[in-house]
Order: sequence, then C-alpha cells, then structure tokens
Amino acid sequence: MKLLGEKTAPAFVQRRKPPSLTALRSALPPSTAVAWLKTVLFALCLAPLARLVFFAFTDRLGANPIEFVLRSLGTWTLTLLLVTLSITPLRRLTGWNSLIRVRRMLGLFAFFYACLHFLTYAGVDQSFDLSAILADVVKHPYITVGFTCFVLLIPLAATSTNAMQRRLGGRRWQLLHRLIYVIAAGGVVHYLWLVKKDITQPLLYGLVLVVLLGLRLWWRRQPARAALSRPPG
Repeated sequence: MKLLGEKTAPAFVQRRKPPSLTALRSALPPSTAVAWLKTVLFALCLAPLARLVFFAFTDRLGANPIEFVLRSLGTWTLTLLLVTLSITPLRRLTGWNSLIRVRRMLGLFAFFYACLHFLTYAGVDQSFDLSAILADVVKHPYITVGFTCFVLLIPLAATSTNAMQRRLGGRRWQLLHRLIYVIAAGGVVHYLWLVKKDITQPLLYGLVLVVLLGLRLWWRRQPARAALSRPPG
C-alpha cells in the first residue's frame, strides 16, 4: 500500500558510463590535449632527477652513491629511449596521430639523462681524467658499447629541430634517426654486460625492444603481403 505523498522509485536507474579515453580526447581541441600531455610528460620526465636530488640531500644514496646515481641515470636513459620508440606503435594502435608531437621531447629527455650519466662517470667517478676514461673505454666492453651509444645520440639530438630536418631533407633525416634502433639495442647490451648477477631487468628491457621492433617490421610487411595476395588485374 502506497502512502500519500510517497514518491515511487523508478523501475531502473540508468547509470552513466564513464567517459572513454577517445571521448575525453575528442572533447578537447587537439592542441589543448597535446599541451596537457606535454606538461604531464615533462613533469614525469623530471621526476627521476628530482628523486636523485632528494636522495642526495637526505643521505639515501646507499653505501656507493656514485654507482647508485650512475645506475639510476643509465636506467632512465634506456627507459626513455624505449618510451620514445613506443610512440609510433601507440599512435597506430590508438589512432591518436597527435602523439607524434611528444616524441621529440621524450627523445631529448633521453639524451639529457644520457649526458648526466656520462658526466657523472667522467666527472665524478673519473675526475675528468681523459687517459683513465679512454683506458676504461678500451678495456671494458660494456663501457665501449655505452660510450658508442652516447656518441651516436649526439647527432640525433643536434638534428632534432624542424630547421635541421628541412636542411637535411626528409629522407636523409629519417635514415640518420634510424640510429635510435642501434642505440637502443646497444643500451640493452651495455646494461646486460654491466649487470653481473641478476640479469632479469636488462632482459625485460630487451624483450620490450624486441616487441617494439617486431611491431614495426610486421606493419612494414603488411603492404607487401597485401600486394602479393591481390589477384592480377
């Protein structure tokens, strides 16, 4: 029996679905979405450095602070290289073409951490002793590979601007920047040879790199396969 003035509850309540990533992306102008994404990524890329500075001021770098800083900077260099390489697959999988506009910033942050990694080794660990540095490069294969990767990163960073891309021409610029595949592979080898006991983490980095390169090769072969399977006209 319904009392007077009592409101009847609806038979069902239609719940709103949370907005999807695509809906949120389309709700913002492309330039605004990219600006927000760049701001967030910029802050995230600086977070590892802020963590090291905080650890240094609070005496949390461990028994061997130089090794801790070197490992941390090297790990983040390789991480950012792989994140940079993941932009193209993410763009193809999500259909968000504007993602390509954050790739340069991520690559430059990878170079930034590589510079800090090298300067910590050359300046703090070796006191800028050129003969000792050269002896290490020749004597230790993992340092040879790491130093080679750092040198190869320099022309990529120097030619990352739109002006340099126009000056080199699209084809030559693309050929030059394919060195990032060699650099990323060398970074994994450098990490693998550096670690003496537990090689789990460098192997995980290597697996991620294999997946990223495998996706590129698979997508590149798709037009050729489609052309071969097409009946002759």
